Amino acid sequence: MNKTTVVGLILAIFMLSGCRDKARSKADTANPQAAVSQSMNRISKVEKQGDMHQYDVADRQRITDFIPKGYKLFEKISGDLNKDGLEDCVLIIKATRKDGFVKNSFDKVVDRNRRGIIILFTEKDGYKLASKNYNCFSSENEDGGVYFAPYLSIDIRNSKLFVHYAHGRYGYWEYCFRYQDSDFMLIGYESFGSQGPTVLGKVSINFLTGVRYDDDNVNKYDDDAEEKFVRKVIKLKKEPLKKLSEIDDFDELEIERLNTDD
Repeated sequence: MNKTTVVGLILAIFMLSGCRDKARSKADTANPQAAVSQSMNRISKVEKQGDMHQYDVADRQRITDFIPKGYKLFEKISGDLNKDGLEDCVLIIKATRKDGFVKNSFDKVVDRNRRGIIILFTEKDGYKLASKNYNCFSSENEDGGVYFAPYLSIDIRNSKLFVHYAHGRYGYWEYCFRYQDSDFMLIGYESFGSQGPTVLGKVSINFLTGVRYDDDNVNKYDDDAEEKFVRKVIKLKKEPLKKLSEIDDFDELEIERLNTDD
């Protein structure tokens, strides 16, 4: 092998080694950058999740400040109740008394503690108490006898608060409250009676106008006849509007037995 060949081989070895080192250096540089980028993305996501968690905790703390000792949060409903464009907050709370746990007719221990309601208006710096009633609702575990007990739900529609009781095949009844005079006043009531698929009738009361409408299905006992409703308009005696905060027990409200003018 002559000197020229030896020199050529040495140069080729150095060139190949340099290319490998350059490629390795490039790869080493690229991988850490990718790793750092991925790490930053993960950190960013964690920070965002952390911020949301802190917000949720703070929100819960502001709400729970209004829940009295001996009660827990049962349900939260949101909606604008004073027409200011902000989402207000309705809290359904439930007592936690030990003597509220009893055995039902099936010898099963159930929670019969009563429920209540707290209404909070949303303001710039937090919440403001609008109304409260800690014990106006019975437990969700009441005994319905031969049928299940009515199911309570709270809804906000058109800046009004609706307390709705659904009773399956027997229909429903509903109370409508509106905020005025520093409390939520009962301004409307509606009930819908049925027996399975047969509609028995409907009662609608406007306490602002003092008018009650009774729609009775005169064919309710004739399975072969079509439903035919006859309306009766009743003028109610003028009485002060009921306040949500002063209702002792919704189960004892006998709205449909109100005195009427002849």
